[in-house]
Amino acid sequence: MKYLIVLLVVTAVIVLLRKRRKGSADPVSAEASVEMQRQLEEHVAFYRELDDTGKTLFRQRVQHFLDTTRITPVKDVVVTSLDRLYVACSAIIPIFHFTDWGYNNLDEVLIYPGVFNKEFSMEDAERNVIGMVGDGAMHRMMILSQPALRAGFEQHGAGNTGIHEFAHLLDKADGATDGVPEYMIPHELIQPWMRQMHRTIREIRNGESDLNPYAGTNEAEFFAVLSEYFFQKPELLQEHHPELYDVLEATYKVNRQRE
Repeated sequence: MKYLIVLLVVTAVIVLLRKRRKGSADPVSAEASVEMQRQLEEHVAFYRELDDTGKTLFRQRVQHFLDTTRITPVKDVVVTSLDRLYVACSAIIPIFHFTDWGYNNLDEVLIYPGVFNKEFSMEDAERNVIGMVGDGAMHRMMILSQPALRAGFEQHGAGNTGIHEFAHLLDKADGATDGVPEYMIPHELIQPWMRQMHRTIREIRNGESDLNPYAGTNEAEFFAVLSEYFFQKPELLQEHHPELYDVLEATYKVNRQRE
């Protein structure tokens, strides 16, 4: 009997350690849950527009992201609970209507104090990058400028750096960052999207479009910029670019008439 008790205790310890290694999260306190709800209501327009069931699901998915993805400050950055919430919301907003979707191509988000360059340096005089999905040594990482992350949710413009970078991850999920997220976009809309995308990129480059000129950089940036626009200023996108809006509405499985 003595040896049986010892064996049971050892087994229980092993199971517990395995769960911890898999990233099992500690239960969220009631106080933290209430604070999350308050911050979401105050700062995240997408959340405010959901019904009660949607809000509950959104909070659960945000918490799961926070439990399974490292958010790491760089240099002297102080990452607040609101910063962490902004990162998680940037991740969940584009995939909220995909109930079984997760970011299997991301382990960690680095929060930088400001702009950086394409080599991730904050010292170079030519630095002008505010967000990036890493490659090479930075594979499975994302870098976000803290001021840009905050501005996306607090300045209420058409841009949102966090959503932009997570749109790149969605685009990249099929193996090619090419502006066509094949796992998401309905198959019959791929060719119409590509035609509209290339036509609009030409218009941007010729100075004939009201869209952010950065969308004309290439197809990947076009999809990411339009995704920002779609979630930040949907009414304006629908008014000025109805064809692009309709494809993105189908791609992200959003039907605002029903919501």
